[in-house]
Amino acid sequence: MRLIRIFAIFIFFILLFGSCTSPRYLGRTTIPDRFLEDPAISDTHVGIAVYDTERREYIYAYNSDKFFVPASNVKLLTLYAGLKYLGDSIPGIQYFKSNDTVFLYPTGDPTFLLMDFPVQPVFEFLQQCDKPIAFIEPEWNTGALGYGWPWNFYLNYYMTERSPFPVYGNVVIWAQRQMTGFDEDVQITYVSCYPGHHWPVTIKHAESERFEVKRLPGINEYTVYLGYDSDRDLFVPFYTDGMNAAIELLKDTLNKDISMVSGRSHKGRIADMSDLLCTGIQDDPYNYHVNSDIPYTGVAPDHLITINSRASDSLFRPMILYSDNFFAEQTLIMGSQILFGEMDEKLIINYMLDNELSGMPDQPVWVDGSGLSRYNLLSPRSIVWLLGKIKDEFGFERVSHLLPTGGEGTLEDLYLEEKGNIYAKTGTLGGNAVTLSGFLITGKGRPLIFSVLVNNHNKDSGEVRKAIENFIRELIYRY
Repeated sequence: MRLIRIFAIFIFFILLFGSCTSPRYLGRTTIPDRFLEDPAISDTHVGIAVYDTERREYIYAYNSDKFFVPASNVKLLTLYAGLKYLGDSIPGIQYFKSNDTVFLYPTGDPTFLLMDFPVQPVFEFLQQCDKPIAFIEPEWNTGALGYGWPWNFYLNYYMTERSPFPVYGNVVIWAQRQMTGFDEDVQITYVSCYPGHHWPVTIKHAESERFEVKRLPGINEYTVYLGYDSDRDLFVPFYTDGMNAAIELLKDTLNKDISMVSGRSHKGRIADMSDLLCTGIQDDPYNYHVNSDIPYTGVAPDHLITINSRASDSLFRPMILYSDNFFAEQTLIMGSQILFGEMDEKLIINYMLDNELSGMPDQPVWVDGSGLSRYNLLSPRSIVWLLGKIKDEFGFERVSHLLPTGGEGTLEDLYLEEKGNIYAKTGTLGGNAVTLSGFLITGKGRPLIFSVLVNNHNKDSGEVRKAIENFIRELIYRY
């Protein structure tokens, strides 16, 4: 009997430890310990969550319920918003014709007149317009720069101003070139810009050896400093001034007169705007006659016509692949306009937190679309939950196409041998955050969702990124 009891106890412990949770399973290896003891990681704030989607359990968790500054991992929230509310196509513009005038309602599309998108349906439509063009002033209830952004970075391309109607990506491309083929003592330097504009420009010799372009905040007056660079391009955000800069540039591009007309708040969706347009000038909800010489009879159109600019994924892929802050911010602006008839990222963020994202394990602090703000806070397990939700609702095939794999985009120099085994979003925010979250297919074919968030490091970001890479590669090959 005693032997039988010992054997029963032995079997019990085999079953007990054989059915242990996966975090303990992975914990029996040295993978997590080696990562946490890495000199680039050991004195930082680290959070990890790794989830096996087939077993429906976490195989490893470390500070997974703690909050971290996620940097550009915030774009995963923005991606979900875009997938959820923008549909299959990006609305480029909405319009109707009244009294021989084409009235336009901006949608926030960031791809208008961008060289990366040679097909421009909205521009072609405007070119073909043989009637006066007037923009209806949108309900813009946010700022050009986001909450918590480092304002002194306003000249950097990654902090382009947001606006209701972006043109040319809201940047001016300045180029310095050296002309050659002359006598040895002759050197000619010239500067060009795209798009062309009429803003004041002063040319000076460089304060350093580099070609630089500067302007003060809130004004489009530029100082160009010629440097010794033989071939250099600078992407400098211009001051949007609401829609004024956009209309000024578009007038030059189209060589047409374009007006802006005021409008009162309608608090309605874009799709329902036609229901708000009344017959009779006394009920005119947009005051088209204000600040405009264009007559308006008050006759309402049957419906607003939407010109879609392109497939949504053609915007979402570069937004995630190259971590484009401007595309991310405008995605939330467009979503807000579709849902509420107002351009304000706070509206769509609060709506999503109260609805689609209410089931997150740890309710995040979410303040912008790009992750530029240090006020954003997310936990690793909430990011894993979000990625699982995106995969379940939109399919792994589509999601994996949007995320970079090894050797692509922000993973260009990383995971080269793991191409096809990892699909992940990176994040870097100065010396404050290095993050990586996404999907793994292990060498044994197991599907994992993971999130690794590192904050408050005092090492080079590249060292931290390499430590994370070593951790992820071991997961792929040893789990």
